[in-house]
Amino acid sequence: MGGHAAPQTVATGDGFLIAGKAYRSRLLVGSGKYRDLEETRRATEASGAEIVTVAIRRTNIGQSPGEPNLLDVLPPDRYTILPNTAMCYTADDAVRTCRLARELLDGHDLVKLEVLADQKTLYPDLVETYKAAEVLVREGFKVMVYTNDDPIAAKRLEEMGCVAVMPLAAPIGSGLGIRNPYNILTIVENAKVPILVDAGVGTASDAAIAMELGCDGVLMNTAIAGARDPVLMASAMKKAIEAGREAFRAGRIPRKRFASASSPIDGTFF
Repeated sequence: MGGHAAPQTVATGDGFLIAGKAYRSRLLVGSGKYRDLEETRRATEASGAEIVTVAIRRTNIGQSPGEPNLLDVLPPDRYTILPNTAMCYTADDAVRTCRLARELLDGHDLVKLEVLADQKTLYPDLVETYKAAEVLVREGFKVMVYTNDDPIAAKRLEEMGCVAVMPLAAPIGSGLGIRNPYNILTIVENAKVPILVDAGVGTASDAAIAMELGCDGVLMNTAIAGARDPVLMASAMKKAIEAGREAFRAGRIPRKRFASASSPIDGTFF
């Protein structure tokens, strides 16, 4: 795990737990915005991801018989399908969407909750997010929740029973990278559940920074699907997540204002 919650660590290797299930890959990917399902399949495979988010309102996973089905290229026996409530703007809509996903996926209860405030910023509406989270947790859903980078909001969602908290790095699809690293660091340091950066990643270095801060993982879609070569970018993101995690575990040197000789001169004769 990150710099918190040692009991969440998987006994062997450096995997992590979400809702009691162990995963090796700390990269979670979306399934939208690709040119076609074949590109979706190839990029997802290149990413090494084991969890794939699916926007129930925009993606066919069985609710439209006769149309191309995402599950044909991303089978649930190989990937953990994470239904999300993208494009929901009220708690009621988000709850209905999660209930539909559970029905379509034969009782699957792991969901990604996002309730958006408006179409321009796609920032979360925290009041509606709190309402939806309360209902979903009460109904037995395992809720991974999208929120802003406010440490107080993140802690409150954890205390409400969400199994993972997912603060944004920057607005959805913006590619701006982590705008408030110290906020993310504070969230990580105070959490007892996995913290995954969600939204705003633009390139591999952004993903590495998130991991170096101690985040447990990163979820992204546009950064891969919108790249000139999505499959190659997915491979780059896989490596960035692994490198950032290793750097976090290794422990970076302190920052200093001035130079520090790489070879000490104490004890020399001149």
